[in-house]
Amino acid sequence: MARIIAIANQKGGVGKTTTAVNLAASLASMKRRVLLVDMDPQGNATMGVGVNKNTLERTGCDLLLNDAPFSQCVVRVPEPAPGFDVLPSNGDMTAAEVGLMQGGARERTLANKLAAQSAAYEIILLDCPPSLNMLTVNALVAADGVLIPIQCEYYALEGLSALLDTVDQIRASRNSGLRIEGILRTMHDPRNNLSNQVSTQLVTHFKGQVFRSIVPRNVRLAEAPSHGMSALQYDGNSRGAVAYLALAGELLRRRESAPNAA
Repeated sequence: MARIIAIANQKGGVGKTTTAVNLAASLASMKRRVLLVDMDPQGNATMGVGVNKNTLERTGCDLLLNDAPFSQCVVRVPEPAPGFDVLPSNGDMTAAEVGLMQGGARERTLANKLAAQSAAYEIILLDCPPSLNMLTVNALVAADGVLIPIQCEYYALEGLSALLDTVDQIRASRNSGLRIEGILRTMHDPRNNLSNQVSTQLVTHFKGQVFRSIVPRNVRLAEAPSHGMSALQYDGNSRGAVAYLALAGELLRRRESAPNAA
């Protein structure tokens, strides 16, 4: 059965999509069967893996609202070998959000759709929009765990308490198995005292929930999306690519050591 991980933080600009794309690529490079689900109407994860969101015939919206076959909506990303699958998104996903608000069992729509695909993948990553809307709620209800990227800068903890409250509410009412997969420090600059202070503060407050892997500020990591590539393909030796490979390894070790952790 696939482990489903929602990558979420209601605060924008913290590296959610960068994490989703590069973690998917890193896990695929480790021979894991990976599905990346773009839940954001902006479609940045879709474009970030080289899929043109403007020419898509079907997207995740068709799967969620129109009962389109999964095989007709998913796209294969050929790099890095052996590649991974992406359920793409574009502006149509806004219609999905509205439709989900009007439908019955609306919070479980994505969970029901992914259940049929669980045996085909080992890890499913959900790139959530930067808000706690119905698309994000669907992702949290479908997920086994939540990975929270946090920028190592001022206001880093802004919105985190609201997200943790939402996780608690969903755990209590919709998804009792939901857990915090981990908190990921992103955009870290070790030369910056503030970055170091925020990093230390996160470890002090959340202890074992913080990943040891830290994603640095890195030009190659920032450039890669404009080429429709993960950092691993764009420059596999860059500090950003190496950091996400380390995160993928840490994530797999955690999974193997505590597969049934609550």
